[in-house]
Amino acid sequence: MRFQLSPEQRQFSASLHDFLAGADTASTARAWAAGEHDRGLKLWRALADLGVFALLVDEELGAGPVDLVVAFEALGYHAVPGPLAESAAVAPALLTGDRLAALAAGDLVATVVAPPHVPLALDADVAGVVLDLTGADVAAGDPEVVRSIDPARRLFRVPAAPAAETAAFDLGVLAVAAQLLGAGQWLLDAAVAYAKQRSQYGRPIGEYQAVKHLLADVATRLELARPLLYGAAVAGDTLARDVSAAKVMAADAAYLAARTALQVHGAIGYTAEHDLGLRLTKVRALAGAWGTGSFHRTRVLR
Repeated sequence: MRFQLSPEQRQFSASLHDFLAGADTASTARAWAAGEHDRGLKLWRALADLGVFALLVDEELGAGPVDLVVAFEALGYHAVPGPLAESAAVAPALLTGDRLAALAAGDLVATVVAPPHVPLALDADVAGVVLDLTGADVAAGDPEVVRSIDPARRLFRVPAAPAAETAAFDLGVLAVAAQLLGAGQWLLDAAVAYAKQRSQYGRPIGEYQAVKHLLADVATRLELARPLLYGAAVAGDTLARDVSAAKVMAADAAYLAARTALQVHGAIGYTAEHDLGLRLTKVRALAGAWGTGSFHRTRVLR
């Protein structure tokens, strides 16, 4: 099958990257992790103005899962915080009426809890609604905070019944897989740029064959994951199988990108002030979000 993004989709991707590149998302993510949400919510509304939260809501846009993947690659690349997959991918399949309109406009933040694969509600303290996969509201009450490896992912233990895997669940998986691929691409780009700057023995380390091989391996893994991701977006009746395959490949590729970027950067990559850390922790957290690798591999096999 021959697949290519339309000119409109490429323009949408470029506009998101241009906007987010100037939005200082790194500082926004750090503020979000500290419990300061004003900047993040302002960014949320700006993304709504660009149509991110209306992709699966507004039929006049003519958008679908492919457009969702385009958006979430950009969101993952720039480490945008918040329950993005829950609000832009899952909640549109669960909400109706005024709440759906508010979601598309960026006036409502939604999160989802769906044990066993989504046992914790992301950012339940910020969300205006907590849903299960049937579309029912879940009473958050005073939820227990659970620490995540990614400080920008604030997880809350909210009582909810086990949920079956639905089309809404698969859209959440698809969105997270796209975020992982975007984060992996940022890590590769950062590692390549640093390899051109950092010198050892009078030469940039990027000139050494061993470093070139490390970076080439990451580029190959990312490029192998991308067709699976977009293939899942157009899969239709086989969405469950294909989206699980895409999640496995995107998570593995992003994890390799994270390890390699850290190796290339050396000690500076361990510092909390470096933006590398925002993606390292996010990749590790998203790899297990919306279903572990073991679950998705078993699903493909089944």
